[in-house]
Amino acid sequence: MDTPNIYLDGTYLKNNPDWNVYEAPLKAKYILQILEKNGISASTVCEIGCGAGEVLNLLSAKYSTAASYCGYEISPEAHAICKGKERDNLKYFLGDAFGDDRKYDLVLLLDVLEHVEDYIGFARRVCAKGKYKIVHLPLDLSVQTVTRGSPMIKYRRKGGHLHYFTRDTAIATLEDAGYSIIDSMYTPIAFELPDVGWKANAMNIPRAMLYPFWPHFTARLLGGFSLLVLAE
Repeated sequence: MDTPNIYLDGTYLKNNPDWNVYEAPLKAKYILQILEKNGISASTVCEIGCGAGEVLNLLSAKYSTAASYCGYEISPEAHAICKGKERDNLKYFLGDAFGDDRKYDLVLLLDVLEHVEDYIGFARRVCAKGKYKIVHLPLDLSVQTVTRGSPMIKYRRKGGHLHYFTRDTAIATLEDAGYSIIDSMYTPIAFELPDVGWKANAMNIPRAMLYPFWPHFTARLLGGFSLLVLAE
């Protein structure tokens, strides 16, 4: 895996001091929804690129306390945050998940692919690590973000995004990497975060009006959505 230095030299932590922990409850909620909808159960769960480890922390309490959970993270700063959350069935490791042949019932890859230089090659390696995969990708490409231009630079400089997706290109990327798509859903995180600034809050008005009737059109036009994909 080609790793940009911002995750190792403290730059990402400086730009994102909470490591986006505030999004974890929403991500965990939608993960539980898509698993329940499709009747998926898992006794071993692994998250690759787990950040501060909060999504796994929440899932280990709400999904199945009998399951075992592990997270892999390459950032020493994020891993240090994770270690304080460990329990008997929840462990975190510093490094990548590809040093052994262990496979899992469920592998989580949440907001990671957009950061990786060889994102298709990385997705293929992740695909081989589990029976089921859940991938979460921000849909940075929309008519309004391309027209304005500045959001794309913000995603790159502050968030470390190297690649930008629509729903269609996200699904095509995963299929090219060998994933068999079971289900997908938008995660309207822009609606649900407590305070994302006045510009984003203003955009939420037309999003809320259009999304119930034309979800795909709304995501392509206005942005503000991510995509959650369940695959084999």
